[in-house]
Amino acid sequence: MEELTPQQIVAELDKYIVGQAEAKRKVAIALRNRWRRQQLPDDLREEVTPKNIIMIGPTGVGKTEIARRLAKLVDAPFIKVEASKFTEVGYVGRDCESMIRDLAEVAVNLVRQEMRKANESTARERAERRLLDVLLPPKPSPIRGYNPLDPNAGDEAPVLPRPEPSPEERTRAMIREKMQAGELEDREIEVDVRESSQPAVMQMFTNSGLEEMGVNLQEMMGKMMPQRKKRRKMSVAEARRILEEEELEELLDMEKIVAEAVKRTENAGIVFLDEIDKIASKGSHAGPDVSREGVQRDILPIVEGSTVTTKYGPVRTDHILFIAAGAFHMTKVSDLIPELQGRFPIRVELDSLGEADFVRILREPKNSLIRQYQGLMRAEGVEIDFTDGAIDAMAKMCREVNDETENIGARRLHTIMEFLLEDISYNAPTMHGQHVTIDETLVRERLKDLMETRDLSRYVL
Repeated sequence: MEELTPQQIVAELDKYIVGQAEAKRKVAIALRNRWRRQQLPDDLREEVTPKNIIMIGPTGVGKTEIARRLAKLVDAPFIKVEASKFTEVGYVGRDCESMIRDLAEVAVNLVRQEMRKANESTARERAERRLLDVLLPPKPSPIRGYNPLDPNAGDEAPVLPRPEPSPEERTRAMIREKMQAGELEDREIEVDVRESSQPAVMQMFTNSGLEEMGVNLQEMMGKMMPQRKKRRKMSVAEARRILEEEELEELLDMEKIVAEAVKRTENAGIVFLDEIDKIASKGSHAGPDVSREGVQRDILPIVEGSTVTTKYGPVRTDHILFIAAGAFHMTKVSDLIPELQGRFPIRVELDSLGEADFVRILREPKNSLIRQYQGLMRAEGVEIDFTDGAIDAMAKMCREVNDETENIGARRLHTIMEFLLEDISYNAPTMHGQHVTIDETLVRERLKDLMETRDLSRYVL
């Protein structure tokens, strides 16, 4: 994070997201402020709270992608939740505090993966030793060394020259070399592996409401049930994989993982609250509006800063960054309760995408749709190219359909590309070695039916 300046953050986001310069600047500053806060003295650090952001714009313009790429840049715990799935306590739906429990779970998995990578080499060596013991069981060696009953012995044991390796040791070294060279992968051996002792009752209740209350039933039951081992026949390759996994689990210190995960959740966590406009009410307090306002009031203390009980311990939300987003077609930001509005001091309006933006989206990003489809067809041995005229025609059609029907932004390009390449995708296994060029004429012919049926769709009930 220290190396990522706001300009570098924007440059990284530009690789995947077209336009929306203002939104990128806002989130880049917010992310840099996370690092700046860590450099402050302890007393001042606690006082600096994150400046939460609310993004306003139609669907498909890049709101979610900006937040997701932002979190990926710094490996921060990140979770995307739909505000509309939460309900006020007493109604059917998820408890608002569950978003923090889910964020803590993401952080634990993130730290766990990092610890696994750090211990992979040690686990591999341990698993290799266990495999050697199976392939060539070691013989008990006689105890050599100093004899205290010897009257000629001095205060210290004499330093003896290192003995020559025994035949067993030479054989063991030879087997190790063969195993590392992959010559014994298919050999069948018998190894003792851990047997899962998870009872059926535990499996039934693992995904129950206890998880919502922050109770880790699986861990509790796992400690009560002793782990048993079972002898199984398998190849050396499969045994290595299983033994490495067992050794990795042994090397992982869950207390350290949980402590680091909770720390990251509290200081670097990012919650993306999508569809926040769906819980805004327009002044009427009848019907579902009561529940919507209740959800806002339940979310408010979490955004303000509170302590949420999770199965990994209490998690404070004071310094978690919240990024909210919504189209706000039917409502306005001012329809949210004032207290919640005040907790999102930074507001940014994202621009609707035009024809020129769609051209750039098809061409520029590292993960552009054209590159994705070229890669998919290359897997079948088919090369496809798109002319500039074809790209311009697709962008124009995308803009026209968005203008005349529902505006779903860049997501419309997925529909157009899938419709355009349907025949090629279907016949690709029989086209190995062929080179296909997609030009403007082909685009117009292929998408002609799509443009005509679009006009009729509004009359179909």
